[in-house]
Amino acid sequence: MKIVLTGGTGYIGSVVLEQLVAAGHAVTALVRSDEAAAKVRKAGAEPAVGDLYDTAWTARLFAAADGVVHTAAPGDGTSEQFDRAVVEAAVEALSGTGKPYVHTSGIWVYGDNADIAEDSPFAPPALTAWRLAVERSVLDADLVATIVAPGIVYGHGGGIPAGVLAPGRDEQGRVRLVGDGTQRWTTVHVEDVAALYVAVVERGERLGHVVAASGVNPTVREVAEAVGAGVAPESVEASRARFGPLFADALLLDQQATGAKARSLGWTPTRPTLVEELAGA
Repeated sequence: MKIVLTGGTGYIGSVVLEQLVAAGHAVTALVRSDEAAAKVRKAGAEPAVGDLYDTAWTARLFAAADGVVHTAAPGDGTSEQFDRAVVEAAVEALSGTGKPYVHTSGIWVYGDNADIAEDSPFAPPALTAWRLAVERSVLDADLVATIVAPGIVYGHGGGIPAGVLAPGRDEQGRVRLVGDGTQRWTTVHVEDVAALYVAVVERGERLGHVVAASGVNPTVREVAEAVGAGVAPESVEASRARFGPLFADALLLDQQATGAKARSLGWTPTRPTLVEELAGA
């Protein structure tokens, strides 16, 4: 297939790119700079340098593809506007064509929930509440659309767990928890979540939301203990002061998921669990 990929130099997208190329697909990676173009070219993709806010440019490239995978994310206050621009291009280029469009969400849209499934009620924290209207516009359009909602992604020394827990030591060298650490995080390795993106775009069906979760849901305390050197609980107020209230409230969510729908599509996570990876680091 000819696949257009956004976010090909990002944490998830770079692994999606590797796996698409390894599967024999011809990938065009939309990037913003010559430096990024060199990276994706080295990974086996054909770069296209431009601005994803330029709907006409993006739509023209989307229309030339057999399928589109959108993983790019600015990760700041412009995220909603960015996603809306990409979705507008997807609707313009792909409506009624039967070509698959794969969009990226996140597990936080489901809020506190001990048994998350795709049809669970949405209850996002303020940080990701903007996603709901954008995703509704994707599903309301005449698109063969799938919205992948990854859990807490880890692997290769990156992701939220490494960024939040590894550097968060107190004066005694203990790993500072987020809150008291009793909340569970639903997790997925970056290699496994990339494999799901590949499987979904190859399938070419309208699947709606698909939760990307390994089925392993450790407590934050268990994750921190795997880092070693002891742990230090803190109050919710202290976590909100340390990370900012929006990010902290998302990290404090208590979530579990099995990834049953993804598994029903033939997807099988195979990489080490988050605790295993941190313990072996």
